Amino acid sequence: MSLTDRDLKVIWHPYTQMKTAKPPIPIVRGEGALLFDENGKKYIDAVSSWWVNIHGHAHPYIAKKVSEQLHKLEHVIFAGFTHEGAVELAERLLQILPANQQKVFYSDNGSTAVEVAIKMCLQYWHNKGENRAKIIAFKNAYHGDTFGAMAVSGRSAFTAAFDQLLFEVEFIDLPDKSNVDRLKSQISDLKTATACFIFEPLVQGAGGMLMYEAEYLNELMAHCRKEGILMIADEVFTGFGRTGNYFASNHVQEQPDIMCFSKGITGGTMALGLTTCTQAIYDAFLSDDKLKTLFHGHSFTANPVAIAAALASLDLFLEPSTIANIKRIEEKHRAFGERINIHPKVKTTRQTGTIFAMEWETGSNTSYFNSLRDVLYQYFLDAGIILRPLGNTIYILPPYCITDDELNYIYAKIEQALEEI
Repeated sequence: MSLTDRDLKVIWHPYTQMKTAKPPIPIVRGEGALLFDENGKKYIDAVSSWWVNIHGHAHPYIAKKVSEQLHKLEHVIFAGFTHEGAVELAERLLQILPANQQKVFYSDNGSTAVEVAIKMCLQYWHNKGENRAKIIAFKNAYHGDTFGAMAVSGRSAFTAAFDQLLFEVEFIDLPDKSNVDRLKSQISDLKTATACFIFEPLVQGAGGMLMYEAEYLNELMAHCRKEGILMIADEVFTGFGRTGNYFASNHVQEQPDIMCFSKGITGGTMALGLTTCTQAIYDAFLSDDKLKTLFHGHSFTANPVAIAAALASLDLFLEPSTIANIKRIEEKHRAFGERINIHPKVKTTRQTGTIFAMEWETGSNTSYFNSLRDVLYQYFLDAGIILRPLGNTIYILPPYCITDDELNYIYAKIEQALEEI
C-alpha cells in the first residue's frame, strides 16, 4: 500500500475538504528549497512550507545542533525550572528586537503566542483595576485558529461556525492617506474601553497578502500610544526577514508593547512560540497577590530541542550571506513584478521584502474560494512548484537559500500560466 493510501485511511488534513481534495503528495526528503516525493519528483517549495522555512530544508547546521541537544536534555518543566537555551535565546532576541521589549514568554506556536499576548493585555488592565475588554483589529486580519486568535481575526468562512462564541472586536480598515484621520477618531471614541490594538505589521498574510504603508501604521500606533492603548504586533509571519528588515516593526518609529513570534523562529524545523513584552506590562503582574499571576502555560513551554533549533536558525539568520540573500530575492521579485504588471490578466502586483503577490484578473472580486485557485495550484504542482494560491492571488515566499535559477523557473512558469490559463 502506498504512503498516500495509508494516509487517507487514518489522517485528517488541515484546511482540506477531505471529500473533494486530491490525495496528498507523499514527501520523503528535502534539501535547500527543494522537496522530493516518493517517486523522486522534485518540487520547489515556493511558499516555505506555510511560511516557516527560511534557511532551506534539512539544514545540516540546525540538524547538528538539534541532535546535540537531544543527547543533553530533551525537555524540562518550565514552571520553577529553566535551562541554558531558553535564557540564551531570550537574551539574543531581545538584543535585536525593538529596545522597549524586555521580557520573553515561551509557548508552542503562532496561535498560542497570540493568545498569550491577548491575555497579557486583558489582565494588565484587570490587575490595574480598570475594566478594559474591547480589542481593536484590522478587517481581513488572521491571527490564528484557537478561539482568542480567531476572535481577533476577520470574520469569514473560517470562523462562521464559531462566530456566536467569539468575543466582540472592533474591526477597522487598513490605514492609508484617505482614512487615517477617521481611524484615529474612531480609536479615540473607544479608548476608555479598549485594552489593545492587535495588527499584522505591513502585510496581512492569510487575508490575501494585503499590504499597507509603514507611514500610516506608524501614525495609528502613535495615536494609540497617545490614547493609552496597548499595541500587539503579530510578527508570526512577518518576523525574521520576510519584509526586508529583521522584523516588520523595524519599518516604523513607534514600537509595540507586545510582539508575537513563531513560524521562522526555528527556521521551520519544529514548533515554537514566543511572546515578548515591555517592562511595564511585566510589572503589572508583579504582586504579593497571587491572583495577579499570568495563569498561562503549555506542557512544552521553552522546549530545549525547539530552542536549540531556534538558536541555530538565529545564527544563520544573522550571517551576512543571509541578509544578502534577502536583498537578492527582493530585487528579483521587484524586477519580475515590473515585467508582468502590464499583462492584461494581472490585476495587480505587490511586494514587501521577500513577499511577492499577484492578483489574477477574473472579472470579479478577489476571493479565497475563487475556483481559479484549484486550477493554478495543480498547474504549478505539475510543473514541480509548490505555490498555494489564496483564491486568485498567487504569492511567492521562498526560503532565503533559493537560487536565482529556481526563482527564474518560478517566474517563467507564472508567465507561461498567464498565457495558457
